[in-house]
Formats: sequence, structure tokens, C-alpha cells
Amino acid sequence: MVQERVVRARSGYLPLFACLALLVGWPWLLLMLQPTCPYGGMVRNFAGFELGQGLIIAATVLGFFSGILGLFGLMVINPNQARALTLFGEYRGTLKNEGFFWVNPFYSKKMLSLRVRTFETGTQTDSTTTKDAAGNVSTALGRKHRQPAKVNDLDGNPIEIAAVVVWRVVDTAKALYDVDNYEDYVHIQSESALRNLASRHPYDSQEDGRISLRGSPELVGEELRPELKERLAAAGVEVLEARLSLLAYAPEIAAVMLRRQQASAILSARRIIVDGAVGMVEMALDRLEKDGRVKLDDERRAAMVSNLLVVLCGDKEAQPVVNTGTLYH
Repeated sequence: MVQERVVRARSGYLPLFACLALLVGWPWLLLMLQPTCPYGGMVRNFAGFELGQGLIIAATVLGFFSGILGLFGLMVINPNQARALTLFGEYRGTLKNEGFFWVNPFYSKKMLSLRVRTFETGTQTDSTTTKDAAGNVSTALGRKHRQPAKVNDLDGNPIEIAAVVVWRVVDTAKALYDVDNYEDYVHIQSESALRNLASRHPYDSQEDGRISLRGSPELVGEELRPELKERLAAAGVEVLEARLSLLAYAPEIAAVMLRRQQASAILSARRIIVDGAVGMVEMALDRLEKDGRVKLDDERRAAMVSNLLVVLCGDKEAQPVVNTGTLYH
């Protein structure tokens, strides 16, 4: 594995002026050495001797091409960008300082973005082809359709799930040289980690304290982030945030699971109503016996309990019935 080395480079302003001087100065000197130049005699006889014409031409050509070659060493680094430098296949270091610099012209300079980036798992790049009146065909690329991952949860229910991942490159050497394409690596590993996470938890849970995808999205996101961090460390990528953005049952079972959720909600509500009704009946019987106002035998007690439970647990309002007789007639 390649280890990142942060290097520094000299400012590019002085090399820029030197390259421009080579590009302009040597052709000017060659022009001044021509016999037809009215001001060339002073240059030709400088220091008391004639300069060799062939040597001057060779030096001019060499200086001109040296100036052109030196311009290839100039580069600009914007904020939150980096340049990885390689010389004939050998990694020499990474420049991360912003500014105008000059390096060896033979360096291969690969630019990477250090900005914070975000993407959603399951997104795909779709192309739209259009044709104008002249018959010219143009293709526009853009993210238009999202296909969330379909996976089975812990209970075996097929669900659709997607997550938003916020990341950035922190090690340029690993991102460039340890993986083939670090952006594809981030997308594929994020998708794999999300599928693995979804298979470890149920979509929903009726048990208190049990982590579920729908009931504990914050805990699920906190569990997803360290797994992504471990997977993406090989590409020199730091995960800043990971959270679920889409969660739903698969269309083929969505209607069935909706009825199941409704039934579970009704049962839970009934359980609460029955618990409350039983408590109110016990309180009423205890209050009557304590005050001694009404003495109830077992049959009357059972009838009173039945009537109170019907009133308290019924879906509709109770209809009063006036009893003109007794329970025994």
C-alpha cells in the first residue's frame, strides 16, 4: 500500500518569468546577431570577439524549448484540492496547499477533490437523448431515477432501503493507487454495508427496547457509520455522516404488512382499554364494599362486572336499560 507524503513546492511566479524570458530573450538575441540588423554589431562584437553563429542558433533553439518545457511545470491548486505527483511511475508526494506553484515538468500531476461529498445509495446516472431541428443529437447526463436496494430484514420481509452517505478523501495516495476507482468503491461498499445492516434488524418491532429500522433510525445510522468507516479506510475515505433516507416494505407485501400493522395497533389499543377497564371495575367494587352502601352477592357482582366491562370496552356508546324487576325474576 502506498503511504501518503505531503510535500511543498516553490512559488510559480519566478519560474513563470524565467520561462517567458527564455521564450522571448533567445529569439531576440538571434535576431540581433543577424548582419542585416542595424543594432546587431554591438552584440556581435561584445567582449571583443565574434560569437559563433551555429552556437548561438543551437543555444536559441535549446533555450526556446526549455522555456516551453518549463511552462508545463506550472500549476494552480484551488481550495480543497490536491495534486498527487508521480515521476515515471514513482509516487513522489502530494501537494495540498492552495496557490500557484512550479514543480518538475516531468511530473505527472493528478488532481483530487478534498471537498465534502454526498450521495444516496441506489441512485443511478440516467442519460436523456434529444434531437434538435437540425438533426443534431445531444445526450444529457443527470441523476433522475432512484432505485433503492431491496433486501430481506431480520424477519425475512422484503424491504426497500436507501441511505445518505457524507464523505471526503483524506488520503490521496490510497484513493489513487490502492483502489481502481475510489468513487465506485465508495458507492459499492456503501451499498453492501447497508444491505448487511438491514439484514441484522427487523423493519418494525413490537417489543420494547428492541432496535428496529423504523423505530430506531438514529441508532441504525450510528451503527452504519463505523461499518462504513472500516470498509472505506482502504480507499483513504473518511465517512462524516450516514443515515437512512428511505425505508419501506417492498410493493408486493406492502398491502399485507399495512393490514398487519393496523391489526397490531388495534390489539395494542384494546389491551390498554381492557387494562384500564379492569382497573376501574376493581376500584368501583372496592369503593362500594368499603362504604358498605351496597352489598353484592357473587351473582350480582358478576353482573355488575359484565355491565361495566361492556360499557368501558365497547366501541359505541352504551344504551341505558331500565330494569323494573330483579335479577331473579
